[in-house]
Amino acid sequence: MLLILLAYLGGALTILSPCILPVLPFVFARTGQPFVRSGLPMLAGMALTFALVATLAAVGGGWVVQANQYGRWLAMALMAFFGLTLMLPHLADRLTKPLVALGDKLSSKAQASDAAAGDGAWSGARASFLLGIATGLLWAPCAGPVLGLVLTGAALNGASAGTTLLLLAYAAGAATSLALALLIGGKVFSAMKRSLGAGEWIRRGLGVAMLGGVAAIASGLDTGLLTRVSTVATAGLEQKLIDKLSPRDPQGDALRGSGAMMAGGAMRGGSGSGSDGDGADGSGAMMAGGAMMSRTAMTGKGPAMMAMHGAAPADDTLPVEGKLPPLTGAVDWLNSAPLTAAQLKGKVVLVDFWTYSCINCLRTMPYVKAWAEKYRDQGLVVIGVHAPEFAFERDVGNVRKAIKDLGITYPVAVDNDYAIWRAFGNQYWPAHYFIDAKGQIRHHHFGEGEYAQSEQVIQQLLEEAGRKDVANTVVSAEDAKGVQQAADMGQVASPETYLGYERARNFASPEGQAADKPRSYTAPSQPALNQWGLAGNWLSQPDQVTLNQGMGRIVYRFHARDLHLVLGPGKDGKPVRFRVTIDGAAPGASHGTDIGADGSGTITGQRLYQLVRQSGSIADRIFSIEFLDPGVQAYAFTFG
Repeated sequence: MLLILLAYLGGALTILSPCILPVLPFVFARTGQPFVRSGLPMLAGMALTFALVATLAAVGGGWVVQANQYGRWLAMALMAFFGLTLMLPHLADRLTKPLVALGDKLSSKAQASDAAAGDGAWSGARASFLLGIATGLLWAPCAGPVLGLVLTGAALNGASAGTTLLLLAYAAGAATSLALALLIGGKVFSAMKRSLGAGEWIRRGLGVAMLGGVAAIASGLDTGLLTRVSTVATAGLEQKLIDKLSPRDPQGDALRGSGAMMAGGAMRGGSGSGSDGDGADGSGAMMAGGAMMSRTAMTGKGPAMMAMHGAAPADDTLPVEGKLPPLTGAVDWLNSAPLTAAQLKGKVVLVDFWTYSCINCLRTMPYVKAWAEKYRDQGLVVIGVHAPEFAFERDVGNVRKAIKDLGITYPVAVDNDYAIWRAFGNQYWPAHYFIDAKGQIRHHHFGEGEYAQSEQVIQQLLEEAGRKDVANTVVSAEDAKGVQQAADMGQVASPETYLGYERARNFASPEGQAADKPRSYTAPSQPALNQWGLAGNWLSQPDQVTLNQGMGRIVYRFHARDLHLVLGPGKDGKPVRFRVTIDGAAPGASHGTDIGADGSGTITGQRLYQLVRQSGSIADRIFSIEFLDPGVQAYAFTFG
C-alpha cells in the first residue's frame, strides 16, 4: 500500500515537470466541455494506456518498444489531425462530412431512447477516451526516482499485477493533477470567452499548441531537453518522498554500517535503458562480503536477505534449495551453443553470475576458471551468466572481447534482458549456484571468499553423481596478478563510488554537480577522505561523467592498497591519453597494471582500469587523473 501511495504522489508531481508540456495542449483541447464525459474519459484513457505500455516495455523487450513507436506515430498523426481541425474549421467541416452523413443514417435507425443527449454523451465520451489513448501513447514522463524504482522493479521481477498497479497509480497521480489543471483552465477559458468574445481565437490557439506539441514529440524534445530540465525540477522532491515514506531496513542499515554502500545501477535500462544495466535504475549495494547487491534485494523481496554466502551445513548434507530453472532468454551464447536444463541432467553444474567491469567478479575469476579446468573431465559444467550493470556491458562485442582477454573458455550466456537472472531470483554479482546431477540447486555463494568451501561442494556433488577418484585437494589463486589479485580488505577505507549524478556521493567541487548539462568545474583543493571532484568542462549524466572539451581532471582522496576506475573512450572510439599522480607525484612503484611508473596510460576500451597498487604503507592519498584528450567517459571508482 505504501508503494502505491508513493507511486501516486510521484505521478502527481509530474505537473511540475517540463516533460508534461508537450501533452498539455491535448488536455486543454477538451476545455469548455463537460468534465465527466470529456475530460475524465480522456484522462482515464491516458492513464490506462500509459500503465499498459510501460508494463510491457519494462518486461517485454525490444519488440514492445518497436510496436509502441509505431503507435506513437499513429497517435501523432491523430493529434495533428485534431490540431488542424481546431485551427481550420472549414477543413474540419469538409473532413467530417462523411462521418456526419454516416451518423445521420445510424441515428435514423436507432431507437428514440438512444438519440439526442444520451447517444451524444456516449459518443463524446468515446471520442475523449480515444484522445486519451493517443495521449497515453505520446506521453513520455521523466524517469525520476519514483518512476525509476517502479520500472526497475518491473525489469528485475517480471510482469505482475503489482507492477501494473504501481504504474497505474503513477498514471492516476498524473491524471489527478492534470484534472485539476483542466478544471481550473476550463474556468479561465470560459471567462475569457464571455468577457472578450475570444472563443474562436482560443480554439485556433489550442490547435497551434497541439501542432506544437506534436512537433516537440516528433523531434524528441519531450525525451531530450525537457527531460534534462525536469530531472532537476522534480527529482529532489521525489527523493524526499522516497526517504520519508520508505521504511528503514534494519538489516540493510547494519550491512551499510559494516562498510556496505549503495552501488549498482544494476538494471539500468533493463528494458532497453543501461545501465546500465542497462537499465533500468536498479541501484545496488556493495556488501562487506564482496558482493554487489541490486536495490530490489534491499526491499526484502526474493532471496535478497539470505546470508552473504551459503553457510556450511553442520554435517556433510547439502539441502535442496530448488530446481535448476530454464536457461532461456539469453540474447546470445558465447563459447557454446545454447544450453538447457534438460541437456545438463546428469552433470554437476556451477552457474556464475558476473559482469566484466565488476571488480568482485574479476577477483573470483581465477578460481572459477581453475574449477572449470580441473573438474571438466569428471562431469562439471561451468556456465557464466553475464548480466550487465552499465550500458556498455550490453554490447556483445565488448563481452566477447572481455571473455577473450580473461581467458574464459567455458560457456557464457549473455543475459542482457536479465531473463536467467530473474529465473534464479538472483540479486548479486558475483553469485555462484551449485547444481547436482539431478538438476537440484544444492548450494549458493555470494561474493568473494570461501573458495575452499565452494570447491568442496563441487567435490561432494561429483561424488554423489557416482564419479570416482574425485580430487580432494583445492586450488589456490594466491599468485593472481593485476585486478584479479585478492583485495587487502583490512586496508580498505574507501567505498565504491559512482560518478554519475544519480548515485554520486561526496562530490566536493565547489560548483556542485549539474545534471545533464555541461559545466566548468574546479577541483577541491583539500578534499576530505572519500571526497572527489572534477576540474575542466564536464557533462554529468545519470551513470557517468563525460569530458566535453580540452583537458580535465578527476581527484579523489582515498585509503586502500588498490584503486580502480571504470573508464571508456568517447563515442568516436578514439583512444584517450591520461596521466596519474598520487599526492602530486608520479606513482612510481605504486602504479597499477594499466599505467606506467610515470603515471601515463591510454584508454582504448570500456572496462575497469587498475590505476594504483600501493607498494608501501597504506595511508590517505590524493589521487588525480588528468585526461589529455576530450571525450573520456568515467563511471565508478572501486578499491581493494
